[in-house]
Amino acid sequence: MRPSAWKDGARCAFAISFDSDHETNELQAGGKSIGRMAWGQFGARVGVPRLLRLLEREAVPATFFVPAVTALIHPDEQRRIVGAGHEIGLHGWIHELNSQLPEEAERDLMLRAADTLERVAGVRPVGLRTPSWDFSPHTLGLETEMGLAYDSSLMADEDCYELLLAGEPTGVVELPVEWVRDDAPYFMMYGTPARGIRQPSAAADVLDIWRREFDAAWADGGLFQLTCHPHVIAYRSRLFVLEELIAHARAKGDVWFATHAEVASFAKANAA
Repeated sequence: MRPSAWKDGARCAFAISFDSDHETNELQAGGKSIGRMAWGQFGARVGVPRLLRLLEREAVPATFFVPAVTALIHPDEQRRIVGAGHEIGLHGWIHELNSQLPEEAERDLMLRAADTLERVAGVRPVGLRTPSWDFSPHTLGLETEMGLAYDSSLMADEDCYELLLAGEPTGVVELPVEWVRDDAPYFMMYGTPARGIRQPSAAADVLDIWRREFDAAWADGGLFQLTCHPHVIAYRSRLFVLEELIAHARAKGDVWFATHAEVASFAKANAA
């Protein structure tokens, strides 16, 4: 589903996203650790404001995937995000694992989450990122039932593709994610064998990896999609990774910076 050219003839699309998990990382399993909730709260108190300042300074739109409970705890944050021209996307009710839920419970939480984000932020989400990228056998059917335009939870490609259900096109565009383009494995999930990272990564090394990912996407005329978290990437010693990555992309030229919804819509309408 890669277009022959992106909007206004751009060679590459650059889509950055932030998963605003905040306190739900601890709350989703009934955790009561004040320390872990405070770590998540850093994302709201410091991370999101710092990221919004960066995005405004660089004139880069972004997509924030927000659990409904995050929106209920921090409603003004969501309104500020939308007011700054960014997108709000679905990210579960309380960062639950969909594969552990019966279909009816998953449906109920997805619908309640969409209603909550619309009520809080004033805009109904058109895309979903499943919490922890945990995609159940029922998730795609529920996305089509809800009329969502895109998903951003799966890893079958590097460019946009249309998801199939029982072999039939759904109209749901996938903006694929990947652990290599996610801040969490480098800075907080190291030591997990499935991720292949044994120790914390230096921020400069992460910048080098992401810059190489972007350069390859640019050379292919494809999509560069990035997943970050306010409570992970927004520390003083790490923010330069995004600053320098954006500067590198601008210097390269022919880059369209867009929200996930904008990329999905353009890719679907202009598939080569």
